[in-house]
Amino acid sequence: MSSESLDAGAMPSTPVDVKPSRRIVYRHALPIRIMHWINVVALTLMFLSGLQIFNAHPRLYWGNRSDEGTAILALGARQDAAGNLQGVTRIGKHEFNTTGVLGVSNGEDGSAQMRGFPSWLTVPGPQWLAMGRRWHFFFAWVFVLNGLCFVGYAAATRHLQRDLWPTGADWRGIGRSVVDHLRFKHPHGEEALRYNILQRLAYLTVIFVFGVGIVLMGLAMSPRMDAVLSPLVEAVGGRQSARTIHFIIAWGFVAFVLIHLFEVLITGVFNQLRGMITGYYAIDATPAAPPPPDGEAPDTSGPSEDRPHD
Repeated sequence: MSSESLDAGAMPSTPVDVKPSRRIVYRHALPIRIMHWINVVALTLMFLSGLQIFNAHPRLYWGNRSDEGTAILALGARQDAAGNLQGVTRIGKHEFNTTGVLGVSNGEDGSAQMRGFPSWLTVPGPQWLAMGRRWHFFFAWVFVLNGLCFVGYAAATRHLQRDLWPTGADWRGIGRSVVDHLRFKHPHGEEALRYNILQRLAYLTVIFVFGVGIVLMGLAMSPRMDAVLSPLVEAVGGRQSARTIHFIIAWGFVAFVLIHLFEVLITGVFNQLRGMITGYYAIDATPAAPPPPDGEAPDTSGPSEDRPHD
C-alpha cells in the first residue's frame, strides 16, 4: 500500500514513543572546578585537625570562662562497677553512654583510651596537638584565600548574580521546590542546569554565613586578636562562646557536605563527578517536535547557547 493511500484513508495516526536522547553540555568552568577541589581538601583537613585540637580539651562553654562544671558539652570518661572505662557525653545536664565513639575509644594497640573523638577522625596523628594546630592554621589560610578567589571570580563573571542570587520567581516557587526535594523529584533537561531556590540558599549560606562565620570565630578565639576584634568577641559573649560557635559551624559544614553527597548519589554519581572534573555534563535533550500540520509554519527557535553553569 502506498503512502498516499494511507494519508487519504481514515486510519488514525498513533503517537510514537520517542526515547529522549542525551546531550553533553559544558557546565562548570575550569576555575570553579579547581577551587571546588581545593575546598574539598582544605575543609576535610581543617575539620580533622580541628578535632585533634578539640581533643586537648573536649569541652565547650559559653562566655569568657571555662570553669569546672559549667561546660555545655563535655566528652569524658569514668570507670564502671567492673573498673572498665566508659565514655560519657554530657550535654547540659543530660549524660549519654558513648563508649567506643566519644570519650573512650580504642587506641592503636586495641586498648580502650580516654579521648574525645576517636583517633581515626584526627590528623595528623592520634594525639599530636602542636602539629594539629599547624595543619589547622595552614589549611585555614588555604580555605580563606581560596574563598576570596571564588567570591572575586564569581562577582567578576556574574556567576554570583546570575546563578546563585535568588530571583523573584525563585522565591515564589520555594514551596514547590521543597515538595520536589521531599519527593526526591529532580529536574531534567535544560532545567537541570539551573540551581533551584534551595540550592541557591544553601550555597549562599555556606559561603557567606558558614565561611565568614567560622573564620571570624577562629580569629576571635586567638588571644592575640583580642585588641583588634574585642567588639566581635564581646558581641558573641566571650572567647569561649566564639569557640563554641566555631565548633557548631564546623558541624554545619559536615551536615551540608552529607546532604550534598546524598544529592549527588541520587542524581547520578558518574554524571555529577564528570561535570566537576571535566566540566562536561549530560542532560536529557528535548525530543524533536513532530512536523507541523499543513499550513502552519515550523518552529525555528533553537536551543539557547550552551555556557558554563558557573
